[in-house]
Amino acid sequence: MPGFELFGDNERKELNDVLENGVLMRYGFDGMRNGHWKAKELEKELESQLKVKHAQLVSSGTAAVSIALAAAGVGAGDEVIMPTFTFVASFEAIMMLGAIPILVDIDDTLTLDIEATKKAITSKTKAIMPIHMCGSMANLDALKDLCDANALILIEDSSQATGATYKGKPLGSIGDLGCLSLDFVKIITAGEGGAVLTNNEKFYTNADHFSDHGHDHVGTDRGAESHPFLGYNFRISELHAAVGLAQLRRLDEFVDIQKNNYTIIRETLSQIPEVTFRTVPEGGEESYSFLSFFLPDLEATRKVSSAFKDQGIDACFHYYDNNWHYIRKWEHLKDLKSLYPFSEEVKEGLTYLQTKTFEQSDHFIGRNISCLIKLSWTEEEVRERASKMVSLILKCLA
Repeated sequence: MPGFELFGDNERKELNDVLENGVLMRYGFDGMRNGHWKAKELEKELESQLKVKHAQLVSSGTAAVSIALAAAGVGAGDEVIMPTFTFVASFEAIMMLGAIPILVDIDDTLTLDIEATKKAITSKTKAIMPIHMCGSMANLDALKDLCDANALILIEDSSQATGATYKGKPLGSIGDLGCLSLDFVKIITAGEGGAVLTNNEKFYTNADHFSDHGHDHVGTDRGAESHPFLGYNFRISELHAAVGLAQLRRLDEFVDIQKNNYTIIRETLSQIPEVTFRTVPEGGEESYSFLSFFLPDLEATRKVSSAFKDQGIDACFHYYDNNWHYIRKWEHLKDLKSLYPFSEEVKEGLTYLQTKTFEQSDHFIGRNISCLIKLSWTEEEVRERASKMVSLILKCLA
């Protein structure tokens, strides 16, 4: 991870196909295309590889989450349960619809804690949204049981875990809806882009229409299409889809490379008794895009993180002090800093953030370092990196 490390002839060929026929928009202009429909091809490839009936390409992973929520009828005043550890896009996408993000503690999976999730359900809860951070997953069986028992929608955000599986099923295919990001730093990149995945025909139709100004996409005359309901412009371009198409066809190759590099580093770090690793739910297999491990306490973790940076061990993240991915630094959410007024429902619904603390999340994120696994490393580079990491950790723990 990310896929841009291995751009090659296949990506260039797909891009050139689009440039040569001259149609950069995914809809319309049928007569000019000479049979080139990159977005449609990528959607079919996603459906095949990720084992879902429907994939709808959109402009970003953030858009995918908002569209998935809207497709399921989530809107003003509804509560959506999400973890404290994610990317800021998760609550942004919820709030764009006037819904209320309910942040819940994580456990040693680095995803939603099941008991904390259960306690967070109220009469206003409409959906539970696990975020499969850093290549691994939530306990999806337990979350599905919670959703079934409370008539809730389960929306998977597997933007950082494309290629991972749970009990043999690709992440994103298990919930009522799944969301992917195809941005520049994902394992499969389109430069910018995202996708909504579902086996539900109604949700797919809603996503298809909503992401393109409400167009019903019936017939071949775009100007004659009707608009069953309001929608917005979240379209992906053919150029982005072309890159994503070439990349997706390499997914198994990328996961294999990551698994090999991940395994070398993990086996080397395992010699340190004080190092433990994130829990992967039973039946789950990571995408191996990150190696996430725990150290004994916050102080030791900060020392190791600093040592890694000083000694050139790049792309290892201590999210406790990170501005984008953990609740501690989300002042703009806590203080509702916005260019436009929020509804009273949202303002009231988020007052809990003024006093709520997340000690359990602090316990895990404070001791966690997640290291990106690169595709471009040679085996010699991986082994040198692992050896250097061990030396620095031992020195910091001494």
